[in-house]
Amino acid sequence: MKFTWDQAFTKVKEFNLMNEGADDAPVQVSTLSGLKRYLDWVQIKECLLRPYFENEDYPLVESRELLPSFESDAFEYADLPGFSMVALGRSLNYFSEIFQFDILHDLLGDSGIGLENACPLERTVQTQNRQAFLNRLPKYLQEDFKKDYLRKDLTAPENYPGILQYLLKMDRAHVLAKDKSGNFNLAGIYASLPSDLDTEIKRFGLKTGKFSVGDNVRYELNRLFVYQFMMELYGFPIVSERRTSSALFARRLQRMGEDFMVRVLGQSDRTITTLYSHPLSKRYPRVEKIALVQVDPDMKEARRMLGQGRYFVDKKKRVVILRVIYRQHKYNADNVRQDRALSVLRQEVIHPLSGRINDRVNIIKDASNMFLRLNDIVRGEFTGRIVYKRNEVIENTDTYEKRLKFLFAWLSKHQRRIIGYTDEFYSNVVKVLDNYLLNPDHYEVFNTLNDLYQEVWSKYSYIQQARKTQLLDNLSQRMHRGQRIGYLEMLNTVNETLHQLKFEIVNYFEELVDRVIGIVENILHDAYLVRKYINTKEDELSGYGQDIRRNYGRLVAQLDEFNSIRKSRTEQGDKLRAHAV
Repeated sequence: MKFTWDQAFTKVKEFNLMNEGADDAPVQVSTLSGLKRYLDWVQIKECLLRPYFENEDYPLVESRELLPSFESDAFEYADLPGFSMVALGRSLNYFSEIFQFDILHDLLGDSGIGLENACPLERTVQTQNRQAFLNRLPKYLQEDFKKDYLRKDLTAPENYPGILQYLLKMDRAHVLAKDKSGNFNLAGIYASLPSDLDTEIKRFGLKTGKFSVGDNVRYELNRLFVYQFMMELYGFPIVSERRTSSALFARRLQRMGEDFMVRVLGQSDRTITTLYSHPLSKRYPRVEKIALVQVDPDMKEARRMLGQGRYFVDKKKRVVILRVIYRQHKYNADNVRQDRALSVLRQEVIHPLSGRINDRVNIIKDASNMFLRLNDIVRGEFTGRIVYKRNEVIENTDTYEKRLKFLFAWLSKHQRRIIGYTDEFYSNVVKVLDNYLLNPDHYEVFNTLNDLYQEVWSKYSYIQQARKTQLLDNLSQRMHRGQRIGYLEMLNTVNETLHQLKFEIVNYFEELVDRVIGIVENILHDAYLVRKYINTKEDELSGYGQDIRRNYGRLVAQLDEFNSIRKSRTEQGDKLRAHAV
């Protein structure tokens, strides 16, 4: 039988979703993890599956969109649902809360307003809650709302699935918290989640060393990097106010030590993003995303497994419900991949009926799939959509200009992966890019697109140099290709890598050269190396020790060359700036 959205999660045993909203099927959830599971089923069903089946041209999320770094939104789908939500693992203290919202009262009563013996006043409480909704709903929905919820408890979680369709029409967030019995209910609507963006960016920039107090030039150069890194830590690109405020509010709740969950669905990203406290995540809230994704036709084994397990929402179009859980990374200026705020920790395909998880398939991190996409791009055979430099939507690769723009976006998106993936993957990428960018048959057309071509080449050069810098970093810890190596092999390989790198610095990247110099200085100051082989008399050294000393001397000479290159470039830059002034 063909799957339809109203069948979703009807076989989930933990909650009865067959008769959602029925008075005889109460839902009692007392833990934040339990609430998260309940909301997963309800919100996936109502906010992803229902729109998919009701919209013939529903824009599925491309799997690469769930890979950090996240891309700016290309379109706003005004007809699709969007919401923001906060859940607190405690009862609310209305006056003392740090955000504004319209409160809803549960029928168990609230001693603060004299409703602890609420039976005679139950109708009054229901009327008050209903009026709070009507005050915030668009006029065209108010009559339907009155008919649907004339005598229902608006705060009860079993009524949440039906009420959600009205919450989706409100601009602001809704609030869930615990009632007097310790169970979660709908506790507020029309909430404004505060976000002091200016203070947060400046505080984070100062903490990471990207800003200095009063240094306007340093602030201008690094502001966008700091803003983008901070937002990515919380699962977003630099995007709409709804997602920005949700991310910064989660950041604030985490610092306060709250037990919380913040959830947001963007109309442009079609993705439910959840940020929540977790006992094993002290520094940042956990981040996860849920979206409807199309499995690539080349993933034959994954398609076979998912088909056998009946995980497809739409088998013909190969659509699955994909949850991605991420790991955050503290900013590290010494890491050549310093822009990596987030990486994929786990992928889970969710069964549309039972909710069971399949975490054995790789939908979004498949290296061979990435390589196939690169091949398609340079051949002009890729049909898809990318956002070039945040503001230009490119639909396909049918011209050289579009191919170069696709290449720039692809290299930008996968930069950190190309730097860190295996030698085999990297050599395949280099082969494809060299064959395309250095092909004499393309020179004439590339000359007419010189600025764009140089842009792509600069990005490619950065990746090549960054990969060698990453290799040097590993070598400084005497690790090479996952194996522990001795000092002589380490010095030999470092010298060879530096010799190659020296000729690539025609494209000069200051931060990489600084990092290379720092790595080499650390190697040269290795306490054991200096004591054992450098400060020892030469006639006391073995042949092995003499080889180490020779390579050490060669490394000193190469460090001097890199220092000279940096000095020359700095002086050249100072002259250009002085001339511009």
